[in-house]
Amino acid sequence: MEIIKWGIIGCGNVTEVKSGPAFQKAPNSALVAVMRRDAALAEDYAKRHNVPKWYSNAEDLINDPEVDAVYIATPPSSHKEYTILCAKAGKPVYVEKPMALTFEECNEMINACKEHNVPLFVAYYRRALPRFLKIKEIIDQGKLGTIRHVNCVLYHPFEARYDDEINLPWTVLPHISGGGIFVDLACHTLDFLDFVLGPIKSVRGHATSQLMAYPAEDAVSMSFLFENGIHGSGIWNFASFERYDNTEIVGDKGKISFSTFGNDPLHIQYANGEKETITIENPLHIQQPFIETVITELLGKEGASPSKGTSAARTTWVIDQVLKEFRTSKL
Repeated sequence: MEIIKWGIIGCGNVTEVKSGPAFQKAPNSALVAVMRRDAALAEDYAKRHNVPKWYSNAEDLINDPEVDAVYIATPPSSHKEYTILCAKAGKPVYVEKPMALTFEECNEMINACKEHNVPLFVAYYRRALPRFLKIKEIIDQGKLGTIRHVNCVLYHPFEARYDDEINLPWTVLPHISGGGIFVDLACHTLDFLDFVLGPIKSVRGHATSQLMAYPAEDAVSMSFLFENGIHGSGIWNFASFERYDNTEIVGDKGKISFSTFGNDPLHIQYANGEKETITIENPLHIQQPFIETVITELLGKEGASPSKGTSAARTTWVIDQVLKEFRTSKL
């Protein structure tokens, strides 16, 4: 193949700017079909984005002979089902994050794709963003020395849309999302730490619902230990008075601070007192650099995509450890 022809299952908000147009703008790529259960919305998306075909049934899109690979952009509750269908059809899969509801589901997806010799990619696209690759470069070059510990803090105020019990967003309905806003957002930070520092081998944590406004957790604290001995801690809270987003990676020669979300500058401080600030803007279609790595791999060119099912499953395992007690209390 000289070009990868994509189909999207679930052409919702995330596909409007973050990802969808990237499949049309990336080299050697074309978006040929989209699917949404509401046929009118699928048609509307297709016409607005100049996509030739639209479907209201996922299997019809998967079995379309013109579709080479499938991007699954639905909520996590259907990721396993659609991934297995794609695997059986021999279609490479690019699935949104978090990868699935549980680590067990992730392994079912990995095994299905392995059985049918189908590549499985997961949309932890920070692994390919220039801003985050700069952080990895600084660490890999040893500018911070030996990394000792990591601290993650993310908090948001409570939003009115979570106060409507009848029309709650799916992101706070555990049977659809796997958890709450913590699962939706913290997975990006945890996956990036896996990318730059290696796998996490041990996790301890607490999750509670401080406001009890929805079924999912709204407050999480955790400590974790990487395989290489680096220590980590984190606080995520979604009932605070303001927004704050900061991760700090500390070595014995310096530290770097950055936000997971947005375009905030990278702040570096060295042991000799010197400070450095680096600003790198994210692209408009924020998933495009990562999507290009997927296309490169699918075309058999030099280079491999940095986020696969096996690495993404590790992040879901970490989340499972933290939420285990809270989930059990809800049974």
